[in-house]
Amino acid sequence: MSFAQESPEILKKRLFFGGRKFDFEVNRLRLPNGAEGDWECIRHPGGALAVPVTPEGELVLVRQYRFAVQGRILEFPAGTVEVNEDPGETIRREIEEETGYRASQWRKLGEFILAPGYSDEIIYAYLAQGLEKLERPPAQDEDEDIEVVLMRPEALDAAILAGEPVDSKSMSSFLLAKPFL
Repeated sequence: MSFAQESPEILKKRLFFGGRKFDFEVNRLRLPNGAEGDWECIRHPGGALAVPVTPEGELVLVRQYRFAVQGRILEFPAGTVEVNEDPGETIRREIEEETGYRASQWRKLGEFILAPGYSDEIIYAYLAQGLEKLERPPAQDEDEDIEVVLMRPEALDAAILAGEPVDSKSMSSFLLAKPFL
């Protein structure tokens, strides 16, 4: 993604934390209007997400424990893009690990910035169809607590409107997928 407007000048970059999945940095900037200040940012390699649809028209979601919110939330399968990895490869691996399904038909739905107020993470969203249940799905990652959930699109609409905890990347991707469901 590119932005055509004049950018601030970076006066100083400071890495405060370099982690397994993201980095946290604080940068001193001079804005085009001359004002200076510090801006914090989480640098993230990006994520890939699938909206999987069974031949019967059911959506395959996961209910997963998320430490940051101290609870389980409903999500579409997703994963962090590894270094030098194509997001399409990321999600092909993640859908099998998280749901035990493999898709034979893929359509890129689009990409979007997840939380531009504090992160540069981009989500690459795909529609996954032609699903088949794997006889021997790969093992889930040790640090994941996942329950697979099948839902009709109308049931997911109702869950979202009722306030069930559903993450924003799943809601956004569901909206992008609706014309194809």
